[in-house]
Amino acid sequence: MDGRPVSGRGNPLAELRERVVEACRHLAGAGLSPGSSGNVSVRVGDQVLITPTGSALRRVRADDLAQVDAGSPVGNRPRPSKELPVHLAVYRQRPQATAVVHLHSPYATACACLPPDGRGLAQLPPLTPYRVMRLGDVPLAPYAKPGSSALGDGVEKLAAKHHVILLANHGSVVAGESLDSAVELSEELETAAQLTLLLRAQPAVHLTPAQTATLCG
Repeated sequence: MDGRPVSGRGNPLAELRERVVEACRHLAGAGLSPGSSGNVSVRVGDQVLITPTGSALRRVRADDLAQVDAGSPVGNRPRPSKELPVHLAVYRQRPQATAVVHLHSPYATACACLPPDGRGLAQLPPLTPYRVMRLGDVPLAPYAKPGSSALGDGVEKLAAKHHVILLANHGSVVAGESLDSAVELSEELETAAQLTLLLRAQPAVHLTPAQTATLCG
């Protein structure tokens, strides 16, 4: 992955297919998409490329990616991921986002199984500056059946203000202004969740509100 933002020049959808496959292989190789879980999409204008339903990120190919135009799948095959409503919900609320990554990575999913705090946020304390600067506040969307419109609705209510969301008892959704950004934020989230769980039974020192304020200003 080369860090280029998605653009509308040339034939971007054709060019992006290999980049999406590369991102999928990277996420699978990092152990962030067990089994056939996880899906990745990119957007150019009204068109979206998304990994297909029932396929593992480790084996998806460029020709397997489904195309969605103005919210409707193009053709009958390949069929888009059943989590398409989640991806479209993010894109509707975040015009600047050009990529969405949804994963069932172990540590982030474990944190998604913990109850939210009093503000509806996931239990991801401010342990490091990068947790604060890169992820911001991470809300916990209420549980809804995978692939359901209710799941998409829950994400849509949060996506305008949050680019990183945990889905209760399910996994994570991350939006990025580029494909690389979405992948890297997903990795940052997994690391933050891992640190949270490793230190959960320990007297860990959190950054103070004053310290976090200097990071978010």
